[in-house]
Amino acid sequence: MKPIRVLIAKPGLDGHDRGALIIAQALRDHGMEVIYTGLRQSAVQIARAAVQEDVDVVGLSSLSGAHKSLFPKVVEALKKEGADDIPVIGGGVIPAEDIPYLEGKGVHKIFTSGSPTDAIAVYIKQLIHQETISTPKKIAHIGIAVESIDAALPFYQHTLGMELEAVEDVESEHVRAAFLRIGETKLELLEPLNETSAIASFLEKRGSGIHHIALEVDDLHKRLQQYKEQGIRMIHDEPKTGAHQADIAFMHPKASGGVLYELWQSGKEE
Repeated sequence: MKPIRVLIAKPGLDGHDRGALIIAQALRDHGMEVIYTGLRQSAVQIARAAVQEDVDVVGLSSLSGAHKSLFPKVVEALKKEGADDIPVIGGGVIPAEDIPYLEGKGVHKIFTSGSPTDAIAVYIKQLIHQETISTPKKIAHIGIAVESIDAALPFYQHTLGMELEAVEDVESEHVRAAFLRIGETKLELLEPLNETSAIASFLEKRGSGIHHIALEVDDLHKRLQQYKEQGIRMIHDEPKTGAHQADIAFMHPKASGGVLYELWQSGKEE
């Protein structure tokens, strides 16, 4: 398989290239061929270089604040060159509120300042090989730690008017779980079965409250492999069996800003 060819460019009058050079070297470390066009390139120059070099991806870097103007111009210039099949990604000092605008203008992906270089490389590989993972389907449930399910249920059943769907012991996590549906998702009340349960430790440190958010996915094994390649910190590197015979894996809170996320793939039982 031939190496992925990536063109890294600094559009406009941006006079700093250290970040672009770091990205270029990181992509080379992942086995890619990188062409760096240098500073102060126009959109037309970048598009023509991409065609001449027969690249697979164009990566744009901007620190000047002109990304909302410059990035779409590169996308448009590639179209005029008959090369709109070359995906464009961007990065640099880009406010989060500008991301929807840029992606709406045809930029495939924006990597904000501080994004791991490995994440950029993995994304490019998956983009070119058409192996990008899908976004989570929905919130499968929200886990709530309680001292006693029996004591907590009256509030959810009688005060909130929610219907109890099922209660089961999840031996792998040493918890008793009660599920109450709300719209397309559920609340999962979690009671520790013994002192070895992570819920018991949570209750001792923090008391009752929200423990985790479970995201429903279709591709748990593939997703875990990607996270491993990216160096994302996980609690589980391989799927475990959770409630309803679902495959589950927890991300480490340090990987997600302090929020405990469970990745949940539907099992045989619902």
